[in-house]
Amino acid sequence: MPEDVILETEGLTKEFRGFVAVHEVDLRVRRGTIHALIGPNGAGKTTCFNLLTRFLSPSRGSIRYCGRPITSARPAEVARLGMVRSFQISAVFASMTALENVRIALQRRRGGSFDFWHSPRVLEGFTGEARELLDAVGLAADADTVAGELPYGRKRALEIATTLALDPELLLLDEPTAGMGQEDVSKTAALIRRVADKRTVLMVEHNLGIVADLSDTITVLARGEVLAEGDYAAVSANPQVIEAYLGSEHDRDEDRDDDAVGAGAGNWSAGVGHA
Repeated sequence: MPEDVILETEGLTKEFRGFVAVHEVDLRVRRGTIHALIGPNGAGKTTCFNLLTRFLSPSRGSIRYCGRPITSARPAEVARLGMVRSFQISAVFASMTALENVRIALQRRRGGSFDFWHSPRVLEGFTGEARELLDAVGLAADADTVAGELPYGRKRALEIATTLALDPELLLLDEPTAGMGQEDVSKTAALIRRVADKRTVLMVEHNLGIVADLSDTITVLARGEVLAEGDYAAVSANPQVIEAYLGSEHDRDEDRDDDAVGAGAGNWSAGVGHA
């Protein structure tokens, strides 16, 4: 495993009762880069994320992180090694303030302790660092706001703050701009660029304008397999990638109302136009 590669898979495959969701995926993520994993709906992107972070076990293949085999590791072990992920659905304690959410995440550095349920002094010790993280994601003014009352975009920013609290070397973001308006999308893109300054980011993202702006390398999945890889200029000009998003001429003539193709075409067109 080359020193500049932080995460590598070989032949990564996941089958569900005969259905192959991910097939023979070879992936290499270089240190200090933003690497995007994209593809049409049903391409296997989130399944691949779940395999990498060990929320799913592969049917076959291998995963190495920082040169260490993690194919059989538990999700908590992977996180402790420095590979931490966010999810498509915001995962925060809705009844707690933004500050309290980040302090609890910071406390995970103590191991499996649940001191926060009975020792306010423990959490107070993390207040300064928690405020710094909130400031880093643009939430300094919302420290005392209950998380459940935050607008959607700020709630996703809070999730990134709690993820950063675990001090990851590799940050995996699963559709970080999903469901956001353009203003929140722009803020989140700027946030991703900032947090990537000192770490590696691997992200699944449907907004191809964001992919074009942020990514050093893009891996395109289709039907669970790697279809293409390279920078945005290379993959956006790849005929196989264009067909995967837009469908063949025959497919478009036969079924122009197909939701998945329509969504992919809209996103791809927006991305190409943006680039």
